[in-house]
Amino acid sequence: MTNEELLGKAKEGMRHAYAPYSEFRVGAALLCSDGRVFTGCNVENASYGAAICAERTAISKAVSEGCMEFEKIAVVCSAGTRAYPCGICRQVMTEFMPEGHVVLEDEKEGITEYSVKELLPGAFSRKDLIHE
Repeated sequence: MTNEELLGKAKEGMRHAYAPYSEFRVGAALLCSDGRVFTGCNVENASYGAAICAERTAISKAVSEGCMEFEKIAVVCSAGTRAYPCGICRQVMTEFMPEGHVVLEDEKEGITEYSVKELLPGAFSRKDLIHE
């Protein structure tokens, strides 16, 4: 699947965003290693800490359907600028797709692709939990 196609799926996901507080709608599309695509959107809550980002929505949907190997995720936002994943999303991406890529789009500047490692160098991982 091309980056453009994956971004299109992310835009479809963004249409379902629930963002009555920030009005900042985000969509994500996650490409699994087996070719399946899971979309996600941000879901806000009056208790702000209970909100979930589009990226984690897509990852949670995929994991709940038995897919745990991901190649890349595309993220878009209603502002039309690059929607860089937050720190929590970057950490979750490190858990499930440490070798994966993140595709972002700016309506004026075009498409950019980053590795997860570029976005979160020195990430906390499973190896940090090993006690010897």
